[in-house]
Amino acid sequence: MVQKRNGFTAKRLTIAALFMAMNMALSSVGIPVPGGHLYINDIIICLAALLFIPKEAFFIGGIGAFLGDFFFYPAPMSVSLVTHGIQAWAISAIVHRNSGDMSKGEAVTALLIGAVIMVVGYSLGRAYVYSTPMYAWIKLPFEILQALIGVIGGYVIYFHTGIRKLWKHYFP
Repeated sequence: MVQKRNGFTAKRLTIAALFMAMNMALSSVGIPVPGGHLYINDIIICLAALLFIPKEAFFIGGIGAFLGDFFFYPAPMSVSLVTHGIQAWAISAIVHRNSGDMSKGEAVTALLIGAVIMVVGYSLGRAYVYSTPMYAWIKLPFEILQALIGVIGGYVIYFHTGIRKLWKHYFP
């Protein structure tokens, strides 16, 4: 029998670490766009937020993106910690507020709220870190695109692959 401590199991912690590593890896590989890069780590952040409870989602989203920035591009790492952490926490808090299964509409609503948090957080953070709101305006369309890629990717993986069924089987 697996010993639980504070609700965590070794299996759950291992899967959370795997998601954090995927977040770090995808936050370090970007597609060049005007004003910076487009990252696809939002897919992992959105998926983790749908699967994990809010506290776990915060660590996976925030610390995973923070470490990815820390190792590869440290200037916005604090912005990534706060923005992706709050994004993941908010999505997870919305979809896990009821103990039952979430509907697709509830998931989409939560993911879109998370996308707004990410776009606003990064726009404000970028204006602060780089000391110019103009830089945030240049990157805004690509921030929105990155957020939508995360929403769509997380939704599709969660609802249209076998991950939801596997998750419910191993973590009832």
